[in-house]
Amino acid sequence: MEQEPLIPKHGGYRNLKSFQIAQLVYDVTVRFCDLYVSKRSRTHDQMVQAARSGVQNIAEGSQASATSKKTELKLTNVARASLEELHLDFEDFLRQRELPLWAPDHPSLVRFKKKRCNGLADFRAWVEEEKKLAGKQRHTDGHRRTGTDTGRNAKASVPVGEGPCKSVSDSVFAANAALSLLNLGCHLLDRQIEAQAKAFESEGGFTERLYRVRSARRRS
Repeated sequence: MEQEPLIPKHGGYRNLKSFQIAQLVYDVTVRFCDLYVSKRSRTHDQMVQAARSGVQNIAEGSQASATSKKTELKLTNVARASLEELHLDFEDFLRQRELPLWAPDHPSLVRFKKKRCNGLADFRAWVEEEKKLAGKQRHTDGHRRTGTDTGRNAKASVPVGEGPCKSVSDSVFAANAALSLLNLGCHLLDRQIEAQAKAFESEGGFTERLYRVRSARRRS
C-alpha cells in the first residue's frame, strides 16, 4: 500500500467555488462602496474589510491545512462569519434607504443567476442589461398610462400626474445581486465547513498523521 504522506496536498483554494464567489464578492463590494457609500464613513471600510476577510481566510485556511486541519476549519469559519457580516451590511443599505430587497425568484435575480458571472466585468454588464430592460418596461408602462383614448376605454386611463413608474437606482441592482452572491458563498462555505469537520473527526490533525506515518515506517 502507498504510504500516507506527512504533508498532504494543500493550497488548491483557487479551484474552490467558494473562493471564486468570495473573490467576486470582494471586487463587487469595493466597486459598490466607492460608488454608493461615503469613503469617510466606517461602513465603507468595514464592508471592504469584511469582503477581503472572506477571500483571505479561505486562502489562508487552505494553505494551513498542510499541517493543521484545526486551523483550516477555524479560518474557513472566520471567512463564513465575514460574509455573513457583509450580507447584513448590504441588507442595511437597502433598508435604511427604503430600497427594495428582492426575493430569490425576482426576475432580475433569476437572470443574474443564469448569467453566472465570472468577474466584475460580467457583473457590470448584467447591471447595464437590467437597466435597459427596466427602461423599456417604464416606457411601455408610461405609454399605457398616458394613453389618449377618447372611446370606451378613456375612463381606464390613470389621473394626470401619475405617469410612468420611477426609475430603479443602479445601487438596487448591485446590492441585490451582491446579496445573491453572498447567499451562494455562505451556502458553499457551510458545506465546506461540514466536510472539514467530518475529515478532522475521522482522520485527526497533523499530530495523528505524524504518529501514523512514523508507525508505518517502523513497521516497514
